[in-house]
Amino acid sequence: MKLITLEEHYADLRIMEINNKYSSHPVSTTPHHGTGIIEDLTNFPKRVQYMDDNNVAIQVLSMTSPIGENVPNEEAIKACQLANNITKEHIDAYPGRFLGFATLPMCDPKAASKELERCVKDMHFVGALLAGRFKGRMLNEKEFLPIFQKAEELDVPLYIHPAFIPPEVKKAYYDSDAYSPQVAFELSSVGYGWHSEVGIQTLRLILSGIFDKFPKLKIIIGHWGETVPCFLDRLDFMLDKNVTGLKRNVSEYFKDNVYITPSGITSTDQLEYVVKLMGAEHVIYSIDYPYVNPKDPYGFLLNSSLSDEQKELIAYKNAENILKIKL
Repeated sequence: MKLITLEEHYADLRIMEINNKYSSHPVSTTPHHGTGIIEDLTNFPKRVQYMDDNNVAIQVLSMTSPIGENVPNEEAIKACQLANNITKEHIDAYPGRFLGFATLPMCDPKAASKELERCVKDMHFVGALLAGRFKGRMLNEKEFLPIFQKAEELDVPLYIHPAFIPPEVKKAYYDSDAYSPQVAFELSSVGYGWHSEVGIQTLRLILSGIFDKFPKLKIIIGHWGETVPCFLDRLDFMLDKNVTGLKRNVSEYFKDNVYITPSGITSTDQLEYVVKLMGAEHVIYSIDYPYVNPKDPYGFLLNSSLSDEQKELIAYKNAENILKIKL
C-alpha cells in the first residue's frame, strides 16, 4: 500500500537566512531537533531514498520555517514568492513525487490570498500551510478572512501547523524553577504547547462562524487533532448552538470541515479513536519528515483493527480526494 503524506517539511538556506535575521528561534538552534536537522531538511536525494524505502509515493512539501512575523512586510511578500518558486523547482526536479503547500505572507492577507491563487492556478499547488498566530493575532480575526475566502474559492485546504507561542504565554504556563529551561522549551513547543495552541486556533475559527461564512472551507490539523477530538462532547454540552448563535454545534463543524493527520505519531490507540469519532474519511496520512522519520511509517496502520477499505482511505484515497489528484 502506497502513502501520500501531507506534513513533510524542507528548508532552503536562502529562506532560512531571511528568517534568521529577524527570528528568535532559528531552525538550527532548536534544541529538540539537533544539529543534523538542516542536512535532513535540505537533502532531497536522501528524502527520495527514504520515500522509496518506505512506500511513500508522494510528499506534499511545505517550507519548515514560514516567513517569520518579524520580517518587514515588503521583504516578507517577496520572500514568500521566492519560497514558493523554490518549492516548485523541487517539484519539477522529481516528477510525480512531490506536491506543494504554499507559504503565504500573513503580514498582508490580501497579498497572501493573491499568492495562494498564483500558487494554485499557475504552479498547481494543492493548498497552503499556515503557522500559528501572526504578531499575536489569532487566525479567526477579520483581517485574515481574505485567505480563508480564497481557499474556499479555489477549493484547496489550509493546513494549520504549530508555531512558537508568545513569550508571555510560555512564561506564565510553561517556565518553572522546578525543571530546566530545555524542559520548559520542549513542554511549551513540541511536547504540548504547540498542540494546545493549534487546538485553540481551530476552535476559535469554528466559534467565529467561519464555516457558516465559508461552508466548503477545508482545514487540516495534525497530531491527531491537536487535543480537540476528546473534548467534542464537552464542547457541544457547554457551547451548543443556542449559546454560540451558530447554525450547528461545534462537533458538527469539526467533523465536516476539519481533517486530521497523525504527524508521525504512530499510535494505534489514537488512530482507532479518531476513526471511530470522525470517520476514516477525515483522517489523512502524514509523517512530519524529517523531524519524524520512522523506519516503518505505516506499520501501525496496517496492524490496526481497521478494515482494508479504511486503511486505504487513510493511506492515500482521502488525500487524492481532498487534493484532487490521482496516485
